[in-house]
Parts: sequence; C-alpha cells; structure tokens
Amino acid sequence: MNNQDDVYTHGHHESVLVSHKWRTVENSAKYLVPFLKDGSVVLDAGCGPGNLSAGLAELIPHGKVIGIDFSIEIIEQAQQNYPKLKYGNLEFEQGDIYNLRFEDESFDVIHLHQVLQHLKNPVSALIELRRVLKAGGILACRDADYGAFTWYPELAPLDRWHKLYRAITQRNQAESNGGRFLKTWTMEAGLDPINIGCSTWVFAKDTDRDFWGNMWSKRVIQSDFADQAIAYGFSNQQELEEISRAFLEWAEDPRGFYAVPHTEVIATKR
Repeated sequence: MNNQDDVYTHGHHESVLVSHKWRTVENSAKYLVPFLKDGSVVLDAGCGPGNLSAGLAELIPHGKVIGIDFSIEIIEQAQQNYPKLKYGNLEFEQGDIYNLRFEDESFDVIHLHQVLQHLKNPVSALIELRRVLKAGGILACRDADYGAFTWYPELAPLDRWHKLYRAITQRNQAESNGGRFLKTWTMEAGLDPINIGCSTWVFAKDTDRDFWGNMWSKRVIQSDFADQAIAYGFSNQQELEEISRAFLEWAEDPRGFYAVPHTEVIATKR
C-alpha cells in the first residue's frame, strides 16, 4: 500500500485474501478494458496478491504490467502465484505509492482497485501517480462505497457491523465511502476524469451468498478488522462473534440479497 503510516483496516489474513483472489478483470476491472492497448506499460498500484495484475497482463501480451504493494509479504505471495517464467510480461515489487521509484512519465496506464479508500491522503498518492503517468495516459481507479452497501434481510448485527466498520476506518483516517470521492480526488490531483461510471457486485444466488457470508463471518473475528475493533475499544469478542453468526444467518436465508456498489473513474493526464 504505502508508507505514510496508513493503517490497512482489513490486513492480509487469509479470510481477506479469499476475497482479493476472487476478483477478476471481468468482475472488477472491466471498465478499464476498452482503454487498454497491447504494448502498453501498466502500473497496478496496491496490487495485493496479484490476480488482477495477471489478468491485465494477459490482455496485453506485448505490453508489460508492474504490480506494487507496500506489503513485502503480499508481494512475495504474488511472485509465487505468478512466476516470471510463466508470466513474462508481469513483475511484482514492493513500492511506496507516495514515493515511487519510477521516472516521470513511465507508464501508459495506472490501475488502482480498492486502494484510495484506505489511504490517509489519497490526493497525495494520486499526485505521485500522475507524475509517473505519461501525458495522454490513463489512470483507472475503482472503489467501493461502504455507505451505499445494502442488504436484506435487515439483521441488526449487520447494521452494527456497518457502523463499526465506518468507525474503525475513520479512526484510521481513511474514507470508507471512497467511491463517491473518486472524481473529486482525481480532479484535485490535476487529472482530468473523462469517464465515470458505477458497477455493483451482487450476492443473491445460493453460491454467491455462501461465498460472501462465510468470508465475512471469518473476517469479522479473524482479520485486522477484529483486532482494531477491540484495540480501539469499539467492540468486544462477544459482539464480533454475534456479527459473525449474523453473516452466516444471512447467507443461509434464500431471500438473502447483498449489493456492493463501486464508482469507476477513467482519468487522463493532459
């Protein structure tokens, strides 16, 4: 991620990485595909375990993708998952999004997925990314908007989870409603947003509810979210376990519906 004392609310527990590894270009970066050109040099900033980086690399076999993340552990995992011998146009390295090692105007495309919402200073990060973006290049960013999440049945522990998540991210000086700020942030960084849209993850089918509910039931008691909730004095183990059970209850209900909206911005450097 970065090196300005940002606190990643989720952390990299396996219960979190299950969600990260589920993401594909089709379900998480489709909005960028029309702007990709084979031969482009792409920076995937905040790449996590690398699956989106690999998906983008497959689309530009004559180009190059460099994935960076501040966590050396997650970069090592990405390197193991996508070795250079098999993915010749894909590289991973540790990097600081506020202080990149790259020369000015090094990249044709910069991609960020679910990154800016976790930063204390997203505009500073975007200014640094703008520096390494070529004139006429594309910066693509996609962030969820937690304030716009919706679900049914409306279980009280899930309402409590929603408020708790907001409180933790505010304590971490991050913006959990990041999606609605993307246009503003890119403009403040001197970029020109040329295409703005929304897409939504929907979890309603039995298999989808099982995935989402079971994943979050583990995250609320096993990930850094749980550690921070307790350390900050916002919650306790008993309440977190109640929330965990509620996610399972939601997943098992055939009426269950959950929507996760995202804002998607394509911005350019004039």
